[in-house]
Amino acid sequence: MGTYTLPDLPYDYAALEPAITGQILELHHAKHHAAYVKGANDTLEQLAEARDKDRITPASLVGLEKTFAFNLSGHVLHSIFWQNLSPDGGDRPDGALADAVDEHFGGFEQFKKQLTVATASVQGSGWGVLAWEPLGKRLIVEQVYDHHGNVGQGATPLLVFDAWEHAYYLQYKNVRPDYVTKLWDLVDWEDVAARYTAAAGA
Repeated sequence: MGTYTLPDLPYDYAALEPAITGQILELHHAKHHAAYVKGANDTLEQLAEARDKDRITPASLVGLEKTFAFNLSGHVLHSIFWQNLSPDGGDRPDGALADAVDEHFGGFEQFKKQLTVATASVQGSGWGVLAWEPLGKRLIVEQVYDHHGNVGQGATPLLVFDAWEHAYYLQYKNVRPDYVTKLWDLVDWEDVAARYTAAAGA
């Protein structure tokens, strides 16, 4: 049975400074993301054991399914997050992605404000997400609570901003909006555009 693995970062831990310190990035990747990978693998083993021993009950399954969704979604979103960022990032998208942003949000600045506010105002822990919604064939912004709540089913994440305290608190304290503002300087629009093309067939 396949297992999940922690991906290597495409840059050094210090590469995103000063927006994100090397200390935070190392803790975030090597500890927090690694914990979600372990949690997903451990839960898969527990589900397999429950099936093998015929112990699948409503009480046990609900907890295991929720734990698996939490950890797997944490792994997926972090894996996208690392690729969405680059020490050479920033500016704004061009080409088909820029056209879609203009069409679905009325312009880049309107989109930027919506995703910024969505990320900064997530209640508790969560994410701000730019996603492709296939039924409406449009870009949407979502607030994701924890890693997996409040998500439009079938929407594909393209650009994700981590708003969990472990992503910024050592550097920005409780001023989440300052951290979100700095993330825009790191966005790798080539990565986001490639995800858009794959999801939308653009």
